[in-house]
Amino acid sequence: MRVLVVRHYKTLGNANNQILGWGDSPRVKEWAEDLDAVDARLRAAEVRVDAIYSSFLERSRQTAMFYARKRGILVVNDASALNEVNYGALYGKDKIWVKEQFPEHKKNPDFVYPAGESFRQMQTRSLAYILGLERKHHEDSVLVVVHAGVIRGLVCGLLGLDYAANLKRKIGHRYIGDFMIRNGVCLSYNELGEPSGFVNKKVIELPFHRADVRPQPAAVSG
Repeated sequence: MRVLVVRHYKTLGNANNQILGWGDSPRVKEWAEDLDAVDARLRAAEVRVDAIYSSFLERSRQTAMFYARKRGILVVNDASALNEVNYGALYGKDKIWVKEQFPEHKKNPDFVYPAGESFRQMQTRSLAYILGLERKHHEDSVLVVVHAGVIRGLVCGLLGLDYAANLKRKIGHRYIGDFMIRNGVCLSYNELGEPSGFVNKKVIELPFHRADVRPQPAAVSG
């Protein structure tokens, strides 16, 4: 199964440095520019899309419908398991204020936000959902529209990276993660759009291949 993971359109909350989580926010005026750029990159890479999935949050669902209309896909499958981390009572708060008030913010993946959940809990549910798609889409290519926090969790979980060390990696609105998954294992990973913080900070080199499953050269007889 090939999984193309992209981020939702930019919201006013994103632009104003606010915590969103399970809350939503109106899109910025130039919201379509990022989506058009992502769509162009997918087409340039000749990516086939057999199905589209998104989180249950409005910014993700609307983005998914944008790509669906472009491809004549009639159904967008949404799931709360793909939602951003639930920041609970911190929705709408300024990110700098949150960092000052909660020292464990984006440092400890097991810290549970007031009336919310932890990054680890979010990672567990979203990763399980993505891996579960293989039963239905074993030979398909699926486009998944989610959130920056979800993307960090997927990259860390599927590539075997330390989660706590990578909770702050930048994920732009023109990011495109390209995962190849077989039997619940990520065999390879690449980025087709705007490079993520994982690449810019040299946490990983692209294209990534899992070392123990990389094809071996043919034996030479003689």
